[in-house]
Amino acid sequence: MIRKLTKEDHVKVMELVEPKAAENLFIIGDIEAFGYDSDIQDVWGEWKQEDLIAVLLRYRENFIIYSEGEYDVKGFAERTNDYKQRCNVSGLKLAVTPLLKHMDKVIRVHREMYYAACEELSYTTTLEQAEQVEYLQPVDYEENIKMLESIPEFAASNITVESREHAEKNKTGRTYFIRDEEGTMVASASTTAENSHSAMIVAVCTRPGYERQGYATKCMEKLCTALLAEGKSLCLFYDNPAAGSIYKRMGFKDIGMWTMIRYEAE
Repeated sequence: MIRKLTKEDHVKVMELVEPKAAENLFIIGDIEAFGYDSDIQDVWGEWKQEDLIAVLLRYRENFIIYSEGEYDVKGFAERTNDYKQRCNVSGLKLAVTPLLKHMDKVIRVHREMYYAACEELSYTTTLEQAEQVEYLQPVDYEENIKMLESIPEFAASNITVESREHAEKNKTGRTYFIRDEEGTMVASASTTAENSHSAMIVAVCTRPGYERQGYATKCMEKLCTALLAEGKSLCLFYDNPAAGSIYKRMGFKDIGMWTMIRYEAE
């Protein structure tokens, strides 16, 4: 049976998603931020007797599905098909794939990425390395955004001063950066979708001309050390094997493939 979930179901929801906090980073974060009674969010669950076995969350136009095994694919597809505007459907590939043949929508983008998680760094960082890396303050937001804009991969990023302010205010994201000896900001690493259990690593970058000098790695080390000290699981997406090898040396391990599909409006 599928039904809309309420705050009375919260304990059961957490029993399902918390054991895989990295995989359910977005679900946990959105529920913590917006709960079960919001105009911009809906949460449905499938029950097998007294056990919750699957969850579908809609935050604005974004749908995320999670289940540990088989679930009522047709039933959840109906909830998603009822949304007539452009939308995104995402989740672990094993959960999303069965849903696709029941979707009555036109695919605009279909992307699959490696999904990796980290519970501890595979080596110890030195105090000297940590001291070189700074926490991004409001006075540095514009400089950081301009650096991101200088990097082709992030030129079309939607990161703004306002989004940085929002993340800081709501404790959903943070950034660490490093300068060279001349004071130029040369690299940074950020989080998004932070919640009480986990955080997503994003925007790991180096200013053009400063690559392969270890700057971004130092930012990652400081960021990961801070998050792990808070008891949070770390996760990230990557589709570049070279980047993946760097993350794996730090202690990240692949936990699956993540599927993200954008659908046209009807």
